[in-house]
Amino acid sequence: MNELRLRAVRDPDAPPVEKESEPEVKADGETASDSENRAEAAPLVTSADDTPEVLNRALSNLSSRWKNWWVRGILTLAMIAFFFIIIYLGPMVLMIIVMCVQIKCFQEIITIGYNVYHSYELPWFRTLSWYFLLCVNYFFYGETVTDYFFTLVQREEPLRILSKYHRFISFTLYLIGFCMFVLSLVKKHYRLQFYMFGWTHVTLLIVVTQSHLVIHNLFEGMIWFIVPISCVICNDIMAYMFGFFFGRTPLIKLSPKKTWEGFIGGFFATVLFGLLLSYVMSGYRCFVCPVEYNNDTNSFTVDCEPSDLFRLHEYNIPEVIQSVIGWKIIRMYPFQIHSIALSTFASLIGPFGGFFASGFKRAFKIKDFANTIPGHGGIMDRFDCQYLMATFVNVYIASFIRGPNPSKLIQQFMNLRPEQQLHIFSTLKSHLIDKGMLTDTTED
Repeated sequence: MNELRLRAVRDPDAPPVEKESEPEVKADGETASDSENRAEAAPLVTSADDTPEVLNRALSNLSSRWKNWWVRGILTLAMIAFFFIIIYLGPMVLMIIVMCVQIKCFQEIITIGYNVYHSYELPWFRTLSWYFLLCVNYFFYGETVTDYFFTLVQREEPLRILSKYHRFISFTLYLIGFCMFVLSLVKKHYRLQFYMFGWTHVTLLIVVTQSHLVIHNLFEGMIWFIVPISCVICNDIMAYMFGFFFGRTPLIKLSPKKTWEGFIGGFFATVLFGLLLSYVMSGYRCFVCPVEYNNDTNSFTVDCEPSDLFRLHEYNIPEVIQSVIGWKIIRMYPFQIHSIALSTFASLIGPFGGFFASGFKRAFKIKDFANTIPGHGGIMDRFDCQYLMATFVNVYIASFIRGPNPSKLIQQFMNLRPEQQLHIFSTLKSHLIDKGMLTDTTED
């Protein structure tokens, strides 16, 4: 009321009061909430019916609920069959598939940002996004090649030079992209360009870093690659099955179709599946041996003497359980104990990767990341939990399984000066003599 009285008696020649409802205009011509409003106004993207016509005709008499069940089931079996095929083809094919999945996931997320923020007029945006993907992959995979193919790198002069200055080259490539981004800044698009710059880097952090960890897990032995991925797949399937048939209690608002019955049923089914799969795979060297590069044959090898982790041990069963099952001891592989940790994470924490993806899709009003797989959405819709699992497995191996990397230590040792190498050799020799592993028979 006071404000109205003041307006009534103000000088009529004074300039009009600016309306409070008008948004603040920035110096570059863009309002404070232009980009946010564009994102909020983006309509919900509904996926077209991409189900193959053959399935549509075969399932035409079913309700939409059962039709979706059959479509998802058939496509899931097809993907599992493809998974077995690439495992059979070996680690090199697996690495190529991981790279292809990474590129596709990156493309899906970048495309969402491109469409949601209407970034059609931004100069160089897509070019710079893919350039940064190339730079980050060069950095990570260059490190992997240096660590696991050290003898091959040392044998070839160009590779040796690239390995020696790898980080400097990687940083230089990134700086070129950074300068290109700064030069691409244009008036009225500053805020949006920085939005997309951050979008690209967060996508790289989520997608490229995690796929790099998947490759590292693979080199530790295919069992560290197959069991975690299989546990996530099993949990996804069994949680869906239990939820479909028995689900009554909603689990989380981000995913209304998720139920407590599916969550709990998926947990117990996944732990049991992990134990059985680990028992079967632990008996085969091709699964438990680290993946190494053979310089003589120029190929990957997975042959070794299995460690204690993959040898049967006898374990005493607690007396409380003995009275129930009637067994006093049980023979199992130590890796099966680790598989309980892996399957527990896959079923209790792994789904939060899916919940995160659901929240992301709801934030930008999209149903799926893409329409790549009928009934499933995009590739990122299938790998949202896998990336979180890959990080856990890598941390788990580094914390409880693996010690220092011998190849990395040798690489660092070879880069030292001769007198430093001789000092380390003498120190190591004295240590081994004290341990009784060597005899002092060499004259100084």
